[in-house]
Amino acid sequence: MLVLGIDPGTATTGYGVVQGDRGGLVRLVECGVVRTRARDPLPSRLREIYEGVQELIARHRPDALAVESIFYAKNVRTTITLGHARGVILLAGELAGLTVHEFPPAEIKKAVVGTGAATKEQVQFMLTRLLRLKAVPSPSDAADGVAAALTYCMAPHLPTAPNAVSPAPRPRPLAREVQP
Repeated sequence: MLVLGIDPGTATTGYGVVQGDRGGLVRLVECGVVRTRARDPLPSRLREIYEGVQELIARHRPDALAVESIFYAKNVRTTITLGHARGVILLAGELAGLTVHEFPPAEIKKAVVGTGAATKEQVQFMLTRLLRLKAVPSPSDAADGVAAALTYCMAPHLPTAPNAVSPAPRPRPLAREVQP
């Protein structure tokens, strides 16, 4: 199973592609970030994120999309803006017909390290151990995307067959005519 993990952000969206098998073996295929320019208006930045995720899906053809779910920042504006980024990422996955699963940050930490209160450094250390890497995925946003993908691979209750939960996408009308 090939899983695309995403750590959403409007400035930097981290991603990791992890290959997992039923025997529990996992390997890192690719990781990196989609960056946007802070001076660009939010709609332009969201389009860049959406197109970046679309390109990753087209290039890797993953079986599933694992996305870090929203956290509640002290600044409400930050939380709302992050929600916009998550929305375009979830849309890209849904339109591609992927199984999409969201994981809270604490669940990702628990899956990778064993405790939901793990530090970023502990998560990064365990990524290098679990994936047999010589160095921590960089930058940290990419490592977070890898951790999300790894969490999906390690979750025993999730499907192991491609598209086991989500059937192929059905065409849906964009607008409905209202009869008077």
